[in-house]
Formats: sequence, structure tokens, C-alpha cells
Amino acid sequence: MDERILRSWIREMRSQRMSGHELINRLRDLPFRDLGFAKVDHHRGLRCGLAEVIFCEGKTTDRVVRISREILRHGSNLLATRANVEIFERIRAEEPKAQWHEDARCVTVERKRVAPLKGLLLIVTGGTSDIPVAEEARVAAEAMGAKVRLMPDVGVAGIHRLLKQRKALDAASVLIVVAGMEGALASVVGGLVRRPVIAVPTSVGYGASFGGLAALLAMLNSCAAGITVVNIDNGFGAGRAAALMLSLRG
Repeated sequence: MDERILRSWIREMRSQRMSGHELINRLRDLPFRDLGFAKVDHHRGLRCGLAEVIFCEGKTTDRVVRISREILRHGSNLLATRANVEIFERIRAEEPKAQWHEDARCVTVERKRVAPLKGLLLIVTGGTSDIPVAEEARVAAEAMGAKVRLMPDVGVAGIHRLLKQRKALDAASVLIVVAGMEGALASVVGGLVRRPVIAVPTSVGYGASFGGLAALLAMLNSCAAGITVVNIDNGFGAGRAAALMLSLRG
């Protein structure tokens, strides 16, 4: 449920294609539907501009499918993160439009076209091992209508690869920098551009990276001003934040 759907229902009622009683029945599950094990937030699209997203880790396949069924029943688009092929196949059995994003580990279903946002989101990765998190950010941002370009494998171990992309960096409206190891790429990019930079530390690295903690602390302590940092491997959070920034461009 979002503002677009609600407005269409109001128009149907005004044109007498829908009775007031039917409109009340459609709104009955707002603001949420209690499935017993989960309370599906149908009001989130109205409040936040994006329907509830399913985080699949820790949930059984049956429960993910039941939540997805409830979200789709209300006409919303679906985004399920940290999914697997089994979850995708089960959702696609009920919804043929379901798409599997292998690198991102996401399932999406587009029921309605999302209005495109102005500007370009550029997602930069330190290495190819960071691509799954970057792809999760891409899918999340595109679900909100963002135009996204991915620039992979331009980390500080070969910084000439990044410097060759100066025009592309300057052309972006918002940037997401995804990096593991020591996480230095975010500081480098932040020192080159005058655009919002969202840094995503990844759990990529050897033992002393402590599962991404080293990169997280480095990004939090960056001397490049204006960098925003999300949690380790949180591509979804970065993509969502970037799309919200683009939505405010007017």
C-alpha cells in the first residue's frame, strides 16, 4: 500500500466504480496485518515511500512466502533481501513476474512502475569480492526508482583505476562506496567529490579485519568530511539512504 494506490481507490469510489463499503474492506488491514508469527506493515509505503522489505535470513521459506503473499495482495512491489534460490522458486510459483538477483541475493516483484528519481547514483567497490553488497544496494535503490551505475574493482591497491574515472565520479549525484579490508576507498572518494558519499564496510578481508570491523572503524574515522557510514555489509541500508537523498532533489 502506498499513496499512489490509495489515491486510485479514492478515484474509483468517487466515480462510483467502488462502493464505500468495498473501500473500507480494502483498508481494513491497515496499518498492519497480523499473521501470527509476523505483523506485515501495510502502512509503510504511505509513511516511508517503500513497502515493507523482507529480510529473509532467520526465516523459514514458508514464512517468507506467506509474508510476500500478503505484501503482493495489497498491490505493492516486493523486495526480499538475503534470499536464496529456494525462496525465489517458491515465490515465482505464485508470482511469475518474480526476478532473482543472484549476486544481490534478492527477489523482486514489480507490480507497478515506480516513478524515476532525478540524478545518478554511482556505486563504487574496492574489489570484486565487494560486489554482492554493492548489488544489494543497487537493487534496493532501483526499487525506489533510482538510476544506478556500478563501478567495480577500483580499490586503493591500484588507485590509478579510480583516478581514471574522475569524470564519472563528478557526474554522480550521490555515491555509495563499498569496501572491505582496511576500508580506505571511502576516504579517497570522499576527498575527490562534492557529493554525498555513503560508505559501506564489508566483511571481506583477512583475520585482522575482524569481519569488517576494521573497515567500519576506518570509515567512521575518515578525515574526508561529509561521509555517512552504514553497518557492515548493509547494502540495503545504503541503497535506501541514497534513493531518499535523490528523492529530495526536486
